[in-house]
Amino acid sequence: MAAIHALVEQHRPDLSPYQALYKHFHANPELSNQEHETAATIAKHLTSTISPDFDVRTGIGGTGIAALLSNGSGPTVLLRADFDALPVEEKTGLPYASTKRMRDADGVEKPVMHACGHDMHITSLLAAAELLVAARESWAGTLVLVFQPAEERGTGAQAMVDDGLYTTHRVPHPDVVLGAHVMPHRAGVIGTRRGLVATSADSVRITLHGRGGHASMPHHLVDPVVMAASTILKLQTIVSREMDPWDTAVVTVASVQAGDAENIVVDDARLAVDVRCTNPKAREKIRRSVKRIVDAESLAGNAVKEPTYTLNRTFPLTVNDDAVTARLEESFAAHFEVGERGYTTEIAKLGGSEDFSNLATAVGKPYSFFMYGGVDPKVWDRCAAEGTLGEKIAINHSAMFWPVIMPTLQVACDGYAVGALTWLAKK
Repeated sequence: MAAIHALVEQHRPDLSPYQALYKHFHANPELSNQEHETAATIAKHLTSTISPDFDVRTGIGGTGIAALLSNGSGPTVLLRADFDALPVEEKTGLPYASTKRMRDADGVEKPVMHACGHDMHITSLLAAAELLVAARESWAGTLVLVFQPAEERGTGAQAMVDDGLYTTHRVPHPDVVLGAHVMPHRAGVIGTRRGLVATSADSVRITLHGRGGHASMPHHLVDPVVMAASTILKLQTIVSREMDPWDTAVVTVASVQAGDAENIVVDDARLAVDVRCTNPKAREKIRRSVKRIVDAESLAGNAVKEPTYTLNRTFPLTVNDDAVTARLEESFAAHFEVGERGYTTEIAKLGGSEDFSNLATAVGKPYSFFMYGGVDPKVWDRCAAEGTLGEKIAINHSAMFWPVIMPTLQVACDGYAVGALTWLAKK
C-alpha cells in the first residue's frame, strides 16, 4: 500500500486547471436528462486534455459516457461519477455561482444549481483519470470511467444498463465498482463504511379527486383539500404506529398542491410523497400502508373516483460489499492521515439515496461507495466550537451548498485513484 501512496503523490496532476474546470461546471449546471453540454465537455477533456488513448463511448442511456483505458492484462475497475444538477436557485453568492435557468420535463422554467456536489464528482474523477494515465506503467488492467446522468431522478444508472452499457456498448464487466459523494463534513475528511450506506427511496405523486366549486357552497362540493389534510396526518402514523422501532424509515409529504384562490375549491389535490427505508421488508410494508391509507381517506372523503398514483423515482438500497470495503480500508489508511480530520472507517451514512449500485448489481459484481467532506475547515471548526453544526452547515440540495474547492478536490481525486490502484497496481 505504500507503493500506491507513492504513485499517487508522484503522478497527481497540477490541480489548478481542475479548479477552473470545477468552476465552469458549477456555473453551468444542467437538469437530469438534459446534460448535453456537460457530457460534451467531459468527453472532450478526456480525449483532448488527458489522453487520446481513452475509448470514449457517448450517448449511453441519454447523455451517459463510458471511457475505457486498456492497459494490459489484469482486473477491470469501474469508477463512477454523476453529473446532473437540481432545480434550485443558488444563493451562495460565489463569483462563479449559477444563474442558469432551464425548462424541466414538464416544460416549466426553473433555476438550476449543482446543489448536490456533482460538479465536484465530475472534476475529481477527471483529475484522477489524468493521474492514472500518468501512472500507467505501474498498473495493469482495464480502467472504466462512467459519467452518469439523471442520478437525481434515480433513473440514470439503470438507463445506461438498459441501453446496453455492458452489451451494445461493449463495456467489459468490472471486477469491482467504486463510487463517491461529497458530503457536508469537514473538508479533508474521507471515509468508508461497511454494509448499509444509503437508504432506498420511493417518490410517488398522488392525486385525490374531488368536485370543486364556490367555497360558499360546501354541500355541493367534494373537497379535495380536506381529503388531503386527513391523508397527510394519517400518513404520519405509518412510521410511529406501524413500524418496528428497530427499523429506520421516513415518510414525507413534501408537496401539497390544490388551487390558489381563497373562494374557489378545485377538483383535485396533489401530494408528493417520499419514502426512505433501510430494509426491503419495511419498504414493501410502507408501500402497502401508503396505498391503504390514501385509498381509505379517499373513500371516506366521498371522492368522485379512486386516487391516481404515479411513481416518479425509485432508488435501491446501497449496501457496500464487506470484502471490497476492507481492501479500500487498508489502502486508504496507508494514503490518508487516519483520524477525525482525515480517514475514517465509520463515515456517516449518506443522507439521501443513490442509484449507483445498479451499475454493479446489473452484472452481479461487488461495489463500495465512499464519502468525503467539502466544508471549509475554518467554518467547520468554528461551528463545531459553537455547537451550531446542525444549524449553520449547509447540506446537500440546499441553495447554500457548495464544497470548498481545496482540499476537497485533492482528497476526492486521490480517493478515486487510490481506489482504482488498490486493484490495478502491479505487485
